Amino acid sequence: MTGTLSKQELPTLDVPALTADLADRLQKNGWFMATAESCTGGMIAAACTDLAGSSNWFERGFVTYSNAAKTELLGVEAALIERHGAVSEAVARAMAQGALARSHAQASVAVTGIAGPGGGSADKPVGTVWFGWATPAGTVSEMKCYAGDRASVRQATVAHALARLLELLA
Repeated sequence: MTGTLSKQELPTLDVPALTADLADRLQKNGWFMATAESCTGGMIAAACTDLAGSSNWFERGFVTYSNAAKTELLGVEAALIERHGAVSEAVARAMAQGALARSHAQASVAVTGIAGPGGGSADKPVGTVWFGWATPAGTVSEMKCYAGDRASVRQATVAHALARLLELLA
């Protein structure tokens, strides 16, 4: 990733409604989901488990804030992190795949990013988030660069992670 990233507006999505729709979709498929989170620190899992009955479709969440946790809990190769950085497409994909491999879920979402206020660079400014989603059909990844403060970036990340998983399961 080179050059300057343009910041995207923060989405205005209804997370509880998204979660309810995702729960319905997963249950219709007879599937469970898992999360692998870095920059959100468990907020996606919390959004899922805020919904009563989530034990019928939410299997587990991994909060892998450190590089060591990504390696130990999800099997992300340390060399991959060293080569691409923790905030990268390769690591987001490996996190999503690792969450499936280390759970009983059929769908996973992974996020790794720079929520700020510090830690950014010219190539990876504050607000940069890489997403990974894995299902039996394969792994999909995407990068967003959000404008806003730490709380806004994290909330936007939760909303997009859930919304895109719902789309992928359609």
